[in-house]
Amino acid sequence: MRTLIPLESLSRGWILSVLLALLALAACQRQNSAQINFQMGEKVTAGAMTYNVVQAAWRGQLGESISIRTPKNRFLVITLSANNGGSRDVSLPFATLEGPGGKEYREIEEAPGVENWFGLLRNFQGSETRQGNLVFDVPLTSYRLRLTDGGETGAEKFVWVEIPLHMETDSGVPSPVPGER
Repeated sequence: MRTLIPLESLSRGWILSVLLALLALAACQRQNSAQINFQMGEKVTAGAMTYNVVQAAWRGQLGESISIRTPKNRFLVITLSANNGGSRDVSLPFATLEGPGGKEYREIEEAPGVENWFGLLRNFQGSETRQGNLVFDVPLTSYRLRLTDGGETGAEKFVWVEIPLHMETDSGVPSPVPGER
């Protein structure tokens, strides 16, 4: 048999505690419901930073003639547009790719022959927009690009952009016709 406690016998402090706990729970649910996974081409907001992954292309080498660099796996060149919509300066670290099974890959630190490479130092002033290329040496598969809000190390928040495996064909190379020499 259940015994109901009359509402009058509950202390105001206890009722207030329960209400505050319910409000905190509702706030957590709203915060966790924010979208953190995006597709290429979508506008991605992380704090004051707004990103757009414009394209992703696979390369077998970087550079030309005597400055050719070959990858351990394959080079994945990701074209990214980034905007600091805030008023304070933001420094962005190297981006990270997450592969199948959660394996992480950092950007390479030198990208000879890559036009418009984002470079080593990525300081964005308030209201500054830039477009550039990120370069990774990774196995051929699909990935998630992890981007930061530019917050303090250890306190930053992240969003992810899906980078599907898409192979381009080189239309400039003629295909051999069987039986022809």
